[in-house]
Parts: sequence; C-alpha cells; structure tokens
Amino acid sequence: MPAVAALLIYFWAALATSEHGARWSLAAAWVAHGTALLAHVLGVGEVEPGARFGFAPALCTTAWLVVAVYAIESRFVPLVSVRRVLAVMGGLSLGLMLVFPGEPHLHPGAPWAPLHWLLGLASYGLFGAAVLHASLLDRAERALRRRGAAPAPSPVPGIPLLKLEALTFRFVSSGFLVLTAAIVMGALFAGAWRWDHKTVFSLLGWLVFAGLLLGRRAFGWRGRQAIRWLYAGSLLLLLAYVGSRFVFEVLLQRSPGA
Repeated sequence: MPAVAALLIYFWAALATSEHGARWSLAAAWVAHGTALLAHVLGVGEVEPGARFGFAPALCTTAWLVVAVYAIESRFVPLVSVRRVLAVMGGLSLGLMLVFPGEPHLHPGAPWAPLHWLLGLASYGLFGAAVLHASLLDRAERALRRRGAAPAPSPVPGIPLLKLEALTFRFVSSGFLVLTAAIVMGALFAGAWRWDHKTVFSLLGWLVFAGLLLGRRAFGWRGRQAIRWLYAGSLLLLLAYVGSRFVFEVLLQRSPGA
C-alpha cells in the first residue's frame, strides 16, 4: 500500500542521521506519497466512482507540494534544518488522509471544477512553501533580538537573509497569482457562485495577500510585519476549504456539498 510505505519512509527520513540517506529517503517518500495521493483522489479501488476529496486529502496534497518545492530548492540551496519538519508533516498528513478519507464528488454540470480545485491546491502549496521560508526568517529575527547588536547568522547556511526574504516573497507572489486564477475559475466555470464559508475566507485571504504585496511594493514592508500578514493570509486560506470541510466532515459528520 503506497500510503503505508510513504509513512514508513517519512519516519526513516525524520530519524536518519546521514544527510545523503535522509535526502534519498525523503525523495522516495515523496514518490510514494504522490502515488498514494493520486490513487486516493481518483478513487482507485473505491466502490463509488469520482474524485474523492476532503479536508485531509487537501492537507495531504499541500504537504506533498511543499516537499516537492523543497526537493527542487535543496538542489541549489542547503535546507538541512527543515528536512525533519517536512518528513513529520508529510507523515502526519498521510495519517490524517487514511483516517479521514473524504467523500466522492461528481460534478457533471461543472466540467471546469477539477481545474479550479487544482489551482486552489497549487496556491496552497506555494503559500505553504512561503510560510516555511517565513518561519526561517522569523527564527533569524528572534535570534537577532536576543543577540542584540551582534549580527545573527542565516538560518539557512549558504544563503543570505535578504536572498531568503526575496525567495519567500516570490512564493507569495506566485501563490497570489495562482489563487487569483482559482477564484476566477471558480466564479466563472465551477458551478453556481455561493457566498459560503469557502468563498468568504478565500476572498478574505486574497485581500490579505493583496495588501501584503501592495504594502511591500509601496511601503517596503519586511520583517515581522510582513510575516504576520503572510501568516494571517495563510490561516484564512486554510480555513477557506480545510477548516470548513473539517467542521462538516468531522464535527458535524455530514456532507458540505461541492
């Protein structure tokens, strides 16, 4: 079973002491993770046909995308300090998906709905990568405050703090563009527009990210101020789909619809 294999390999990657072995085990876990995710979302082996989705598969997909970003970026920038965090995050997301598998959804009247979902998930992954980098920046700033006037070392050896900050906002800008496309696709092609929790929180998150990018461009926002905006926008976006689906699926135990 790919999900069980991915869980075991993620566990190995989190505990591995050899950096070479950890890197390859994380890559193997990512492949098994993607295979399990694809089979689950497509409903392979399930009685009911159609795309199978919910809050846990959404988190699982986000984690897979963040690990994919790490795999690409680590070929150019050493990101040793986050490897264990990513392994634990990937394993936990898979465990959640096994416990809360979601439900099948068929949308015969909305053929563009899958593209809307894919764009939304891609924005989740990009903002997740931005949050990962922002946490490193936040840690460096806290260390700088503790050290006083002494310069704080970069949280990622081999990459200057300014470059790490610029990389963080590249992810924010990319995520904002993809999120905008997802919202437009949802409004135009993914069925009737509804002012539900998902719509309201998505638009609030979009406004926060728009404000962040505008503030950075117009007023030079950076540091903890920019990071707070990033965290707030990411939280709103997380509540948009994952939070509302968690309430329906787990707390209320009923289908929220599309």
